[in-house]
Amino acid sequence: MPSKDAQFTFDLSNNQLFKRNDQNYINELSIDELNTLDNTSVLDIHLSEGYIVEPHYHQEATELIYCIRGGVTVSMINPSTKKLHSYRITANQVVNVPQGWWHYIVSDADRTQILGIFNAPKPKVILGSDILNGTPTNIIADTYCVDEKEWKAAIAPIPESVFIGPPKNCQREKKHDHKLKPAYPRPREEQWNPYSYRG
Repeated sequence: MPSKDAQFTFDLSNNQLFKRNDQNYINELSIDELNTLDNTSVLDIHLSEGYIVEPHYHQEATELIYCIRGGVTVSMINPSTKKLHSYRITANQVVNVPQGWWHYIVSDADRTQILGIFNAPKPKVILGSDILNGTPTNIIADTYCVDEKEWKAAIAPIPESVFIGPPKNCQREKKHDHKLKPAYPRPREEQWNPYSYRG
C-alpha cells in the first residue's frame, strides 16, 4: 500500500536538465520528482535537425531510446569488439543501448522528440566533454604521444557539459550554409536500419 506521500504524476516540463535553445533541450524525470518510480527514470529530449546529444555513457543503467516524432541516428561502440553500430529510427521505433556503452544521438529531422528510458532511479551520465576537459593535457600528450600544445588548442573550444552540440559559438558550418546546422550524420558503411532488415 503506497504511503500518503506517494507521488503518481509529474509534468516533465517542470524539470529541465539542459536547454540549448527553444528547440533543443532535455527534461528529466527521476525518483527525485516522482517517488513511486522505483528503478526507472526518463529523459525527454527535443532536437532540431543535425543537433547531437554528445558522446557519453551511462555507468549504472541500460538506456532504451524511443522515438516519439522525427528521427535520430543512434550510434554506439561495442566495448568488447570496438565496433561502431549505427541505427536510424523514426516514430514508434526503439534502440537499446547496453549499460556502459559509449554512444551518441544525431537528429535527422526538425521537431524530433525522443525518450531515453533507464532502468535506474536517476539517469546518471559521463559526458565526453567533461572527460576531455577533465583529463590533464600532459597526461594525454604522454599517453598518446601527441603535442601537448596542439592538444590543448584542439580542445580549448569545448565547453564543459555540452549535452547538445555543437556549441553556440561554432563557426565551422557557416562556411557552407547560412544556417547553423551541422552536416551530420555522415553515412557509414556499418549503418543500417534494423526495421528494414529482411534477413
